[in-house]
Amino acid sequence: MRAKLFEKIDNKEVRCLACSHYCKISEGKTGICGIRKNINGELHLLTYGKPIGLQIDPIEKKPLYHFLPGTDILSLGTIGCNFSCDFCQNWSISQKAKMVDLSSLEKTLNGQEEITPKMVVEIAKKEKMPSIAFTYNEPTVFFEYAFDIAKLAHKNKIKTVFVSNGFMSKELLDMISPYLDGINIDLKSFNNDFYKKICGGRLEPVLKNIQKIHDLGIWMEITTLIIPGKNDSERELTEIANFISKIDKSIPWHLTSFHPDFKMTDIPATQIETLLKGYNIAKKKGLNYVYLGNIIEKNHKNSYCPKCGNLIIERDYPISTKSHLKDGFCPNCGEKINGIWE
Repeated sequence: MRAKLFEKIDNKEVRCLACSHYCKISEGKTGICGIRKNINGELHLLTYGKPIGLQIDPIEKKPLYHFLPGTDILSLGTIGCNFSCDFCQNWSISQKAKMVDLSSLEKTLNGQEEITPKMVVEIAKKEKMPSIAFTYNEPTVFFEYAFDIAKLAHKNKIKTVFVSNGFMSKELLDMISPYLDGINIDLKSFNNDFYKKICGGRLEPVLKNIQKIHDLGIWMEITTLIIPGKNDSERELTEIANFISKIDKSIPWHLTSFHPDFKMTDIPATQIETLLKGYNIAKKKGLNYVYLGNIIEKNHKNSYCPKCGNLIIERDYPISTKSHLKDGFCPNCGEKINGIWE
């Protein structure tokens, strides 16, 4: 039986419980994501079994640097998203459901071959994948599909990962937590106006979910895409670093470079000096693991022991990884390095 993440209101109207929008959806309509439809008073996921992307990636591309480093991960996503970020790098799939009328969308999806959760897990087993990632678009919106895959994956000793905007509901987080081993959350800004005007969301639920995910013991890394003139001020970078450090200084923070895309083609790419400014702020606030992404640069992709400074994981461009850890500990001083290593 598939998970149900909605509640009935009246007159066949339902409230979706997948994310913090808590959309009220009338008969025949979808929520903000464009793929969760009310059919006769029941909420149906239009993309169940309909991944638009299914491929093998290096785990470091998620990005996850402290989760099975050097391994590959089976990655899948569908169309649809509960955000509408002006800078989205995957807008052609995340926003696709909002760019066509509903009847055309359903016709396209109905003509797509189904890939069941069992088939996904069988592919992972055949390819000897230690983990599966729900990525490319927001996994919250295709939760029922991801949930069924995650449960089956765990039965087969395969780990699962979300790459998420962190706007999931508390109901969804409670349901997925027993089957979720890792997550990368995109903390897009520390400004609610940024979330409202540029992303179509809110900051507070993301911050609450980051705290809750940490409390649940799910391995978490955080990514912030640094956009010139939008979220790159010293004040804002300091606020994010403070927030992370108060939860856990061992949460890895990935500062990644913006490249013009979608509705932000008039903004220049992020300069490395800006990323280094964020890096230095984070280190001053005591964060143990800070990484720079979307740039061709090696030193700030490597992992170093926070106690003795020893190089513990080497990463090179495009992607190759060499770990010097010994059972999760620094080989030089014996310091425990936080992460999922096996």
